[in-house]
Amino acid sequence: MGVTCFTQEFTTTVAPSRMFKALILDSHNLIPKLVPQGIKSIEFVEGDGGVGSVKQTHFSEGGHFKSLKHRIDALDTEKFICKYTLIEGDIIFDRLEKVVYEVKFEAKSDGGCVCKMTSEYHGKGDAEFKEEEIKQGKDKAMGLYKVVEEYLVANPDVYA
Repeated sequence: MGVTCFTQEFTTTVAPSRMFKALILDSHNLIPKLVPQGIKSIEFVEGDGGVGSVKQTHFSEGGHFKSLKHRIDALDTEKFICKYTLIEGDIIFDRLEKVVYEVKFEAKSDGGCVCKMTSEYHGKGDAEFKEEEIKQGKDKAMGLYKVVEEYLVANPDVYA
């Protein structure tokens, strides 16, 4: 099994605790409200949001995918780190076993943070993945992070 890793990061003026709460701890409530055209709902199908919980995302009609499931593998609410695994969904295809993600929100001296994301694509057999193959998914994830950032900047008391 081949593993291909990709990293990306962005900087924001929003505090790491607020970004973590919005994008990790309360994403199942917030994201469908902010992008209903893309995500119909997110629900816990196992657990209550802690380690071992499984979240299912249902995409809106007309999209490329219907749903997917992520399992929360690690959650550090003091260091603002979450590790989770894509375990099921339309996106899992013949060459892909799973995708492991790690998201970190690191504080900056100006009160904002740097969001660092790592994705590990675990291929079946000797399958390898090029960045171009997963660029669309990465771009959508970054777009979602930017939507949340804009919402938090416009609503400074939310998740404070």
